Amino acid sequence: MSAGERLKGGELNAAITSALVGIHTEYLGRGPKTASTFHYGEVLVTLMHDVLTPAERSLTRSDQTDAVTQIRHLFQATMEDDFRAAVERLTGRKVLAFISGNHIDPDISAELFILDEPL
Repeated sequence: MSAGERLKGGELNAAITSALVGIHTEYLGRGPKTASTFHYGEVLVTLMHDVLTPAERSLTRSDQTDAVTQIRHLFQATMEDDFRAAVERLTGRKVLAFISGNHIDPDISAELFILDEPL
């Protein structure tokens, strides 16, 4: 995709959401129930709801939230290169920083990208 053909606004947000959900599904066998992406300046964020696997939910019910948080951190570190590549391909910007986090209850994941210049 050339600079003149780059997606913008809602179309860009939807394409990034689709790409990141696809990567998540490829790695974990299931995607989030819902997801959305928004951007402002050089900051891009994708929120994913209901991302925990059945095994992670079971661990959470057994008061093993620390273990689930550690597992999620490992998953996100494993997916980072693919997440970065998708965002860079779709935005035409370099990802300077990737910050990923999960909240267990409610079950929400946030993927935050700091780009080298505003969109």
